[in-house]
Amino acid sequence: MHALIIGGSSGIGLAAVKKLASHGCHITIIHRDRKQGVMDLEEINEDLSKNFNISISSYNIDATNPEKIAECLHTIKESGAPSFNTVLHAVSRGNLKPFISDGPKLSAQDLALTIEAMGTNLKHWVDGLLDNELISHGSKILTLTSEGNDKFWEGYGAVALAKSTLETLSKYLAIELAPKGITVNIIQAGVTDTPSLRLIPGSDKLIQESKQRNPYKRLTTPEDVANTIFLLSQPEANWINGSIIHVDGGEHLI
Repeated sequence: MHALIIGGSSGIGLAAVKKLASHGCHITIIHRDRKQGVMDLEEINEDLSKNFNISISSYNIDATNPEKIAECLHTIKESGAPSFNTVLHAVSRGNLKPFISDGPKLSAQDLALTIEAMGTNLKHWVDGLLDNELISHGSKILTLTSEGNDKFWEGYGAVALAKSTLETLSKYLAIELAPKGITVNIIQAGVTDTPSLRLIPGSDKLIQESKQRNPYKRLTTPEDVANTIFLLSQPEANWINGSIIHVDGGEHLI
């Protein structure tokens, strides 16, 4: 088994790396970090490789740059890597400002950059993976969304637009990739305490409200989501395609 984690140095992406590695899956991580972050990730990778006897490679690139994506996937192909059984798109890069404000507010450029980075960016990765024959029959592509698309979160408008775009793109890809035996599914996690969540204005209030309405009275953890990613990576999940899967303990029902 071989997995590609696009955005794998923190939060849900890193939890997925650890979970899949613990089950003997070889991992390729795409991330964007400064020197200390790179050193921290290298230490984690070394421990995982040693403990679970698997290989982990990482590429510190801008995962939203089409040219860098093409170069990276070509390098992976030239390294002799087999096709990926699982691909997780966990890119987190967006503008967190309101649409209407007397102070800083979203510009047209803010919207375009956020939608491209967290929405349409998936298409660049899928094109590159197909061109380099790095996904094939039985491969599974997983994307991440949130309930911020359906409920108002302060400053989350641009990201909500991007996630809505990602959901639609994922559903269309699910149908168009089906003849190749490739599935695409969307995971909607509950409110999860990650570095990305802490950047959202009013995140402390969001956390408190989520704990109160969650049936289990706690937040979703990155590990909860990683467990689902592992389940969906298995051959037994081959008939799940184009679905939005809630991973929140029932939080979305309340």
